[in-house]
Amino acid sequence: MPMIRSYLALPCAVLMLTGFTWGFGADKCPKALELTGQLGALRDEAQVRQAEAEILSICPDGAAGHYVTALQLERVGNLDGAIAEYRKALQLERSFPLASGNLGLLYAQKGMNDEASVELARGLATISNPKYHKAMALILAERKVYPLAIYHFNEAGRELTTDASVFTGLAEIYVAIGQQAKALEEYRRALQADPNSEKAHMGIAAIHLERNDLNKALDELKKGSLSSPQNREIHLMMADIYTKKGDSKQAEYEKLLGGKGKPAPATPPAPAIVPPPLASTAPAVAKPVVEPRPKAELEKAIERLKTTIKDQPDAVAAYEELGNLYRSAGMDNEAIAAYKEAAYRNSTSSDVYLNLGILYEKQDMLDEAVVAYKQAVQIKPQNADARLRLADIYLNRGSNAPAVEQYGEFLKLKPNSPDIQLKLARLFARNKETNLAIEGYLAVLKQSPDNVDANREIAALYKTKSLNDKAIEHYKRVLTQQKDDVETRNALVSLYVKDKRYDEITDLLKGTAELFPDDPNNHYKLGLIYDFKKDYENAIACYKKALALKPDHARSLNALGRLYLKTGRLTEAKVALEAAKKADPSLEEASVLLNNIRDEFSPEPRKISSKISGKSKKIKAKKTKKTKASKSGKSTKTEKSKAKKKH
Repeated sequence: MPMIRSYLALPCAVLMLTGFTWGFGADKCPKALELTGQLGALRDEAQVRQAEAEILSICPDGAAGHYVTALQLERVGNLDGAIAEYRKALQLERSFPLASGNLGLLYAQKGMNDEASVELARGLATISNPKYHKAMALILAERKVYPLAIYHFNEAGRELTTDASVFTGLAEIYVAIGQQAKALEEYRRALQADPNSEKAHMGIAAIHLERNDLNKALDELKKGSLSSPQNREIHLMMADIYTKKGDSKQAEYEKLLGGKGKPAPATPPAPAIVPPPLASTAPAVAKPVVEPRPKAELEKAIERLKTTIKDQPDAVAAYEELGNLYRSAGMDNEAIAAYKEAAYRNSTSSDVYLNLGILYEKQDMLDEAVVAYKQAVQIKPQNADARLRLADIYLNRGSNAPAVEQYGEFLKLKPNSPDIQLKLARLFARNKETNLAIEGYLAVLKQSPDNVDANREIAALYKTKSLNDKAIEHYKRVLTQQKDDVETRNALVSLYVKDKRYDEITDLLKGTAELFPDDPNNHYKLGLIYDFKKDYENAIACYKKALALKPDHARSLNALGRLYLKTGRLTEAKVALEAAKKADPSLEEASVLLNNIRDEFSPEPRKISSKISGKSKKIKAKKTKKTKASKSGKSTKTEKSKAKKKH
């Protein structure tokens, strides 16, 4: 029965509920060094953390341990600490290409190009890492060692196919050596990698300008301004082209967007603006929301402002108020035109640009909206609405860094905004900045302790950091609000198993089975934990409930058969295991247990005994022959000795 006993001794509940494995023994540092080479292939953060923890556990003071510590310091932005750890790793293991290459990357970031080139070369001598190639190419391009720089850029581009900077770097080299055709080709490859590449758009435009093809250059810059509306250099290049084409008004507008617009008039126009009916006698200013007015009154007010503008064409406040009136009347295109005229005349009202951005956003002109919101913030940094709208656009576009910046500035102005704090926390979590994300979620929970999403998401972060008690606390808060949250229940089971809190697992699984009584898997899992706790009666009852719902539930049949074996009910075990094998032929445990039942619990013991007796008879016969032979040998020797004596 050794095979059956080994299967019955398995802690099946733990293994089947979570996939948790037990580790035995300890590996040496060479094994840890081998594991460091596998870290780069891991994409899941949890797997990376687990692998790093394993390396640190088996070789904390060796080269591999220092290497992992350096990686962790690098992730949190502690570059000096990471450099120190990479150096320690290389002191212990001089031939460590990953440590050399990563150290070279950090040296390059800090501008230590001599040191960087040495370490990168050591890394590349063994590993063709595209990041190392790119960093080496940038250093060589700066030193104008163009042939080698081209080689390393090409090597990097083989794998970094979505990194536009590799191709723009190549293009810039080709521009420097006068090969414009190749430069254009590389700029286009950059745009294939990233259609929003500012350098690529500007580089292509510069080549067209050099060829005196203004229209192609302008078209390329327009594409660049759509993808990067905040890039002032693009707007200034467009302004120069418009100047060459004789369009001074558009040139001035582009200069304004580029930050070099004409200064505002020192003094306002002398004639006063005639206020519209029912308006305040104070100077007209832009407002984010205009109070609704009767249509006839709006039309009269608009006509008055048009008359004022005709007499005073540079009256900025008139254009601002006209934009407000048009917007109030739902005439969005006219409002945009009026606000643009105000902007052209260097309006200093932040709300004008806010309103303009809102109208652009309404028409799905997001690039123009970004430009307008940025101008609103530039004029008035305390404009919280403009910052929030700007952040939302960045978030929707996947531009995480500027979104974080704008959400942070908004929260400084309006700290009691848990919904925005939650957005920011999620951004940090997406960027794998776990500690900042946890701080963000805690800020949300300080204002809204029962926020289900915040509790669930912070619990997941605590779980990745192995802070199980805190994770359990927040998961429990989720269940108080949403008892039927299956994902949270599964996460809690996993944590309870790791901490060996079997009573809590039982209560949780009982609750799950009560909430979802029609799911056989819930009864099966509850049966497993009863089985593990040796409460066989309840375990059998749970397995039978699962089978009542789904008679061919293979795992329940297998578990029931295994349990019958434990309790000596061999006939029932055989029936259950055969049914399990039929339901799922790939279930190996059922096959093995069945084979052992047939081998070791055969219902025909006589045949076995007859075989054994037959074997024993043969053995006895052999022994008898040997005995006779030995006796005959002894008698022969005796006779010979007697004959010698006589002789």
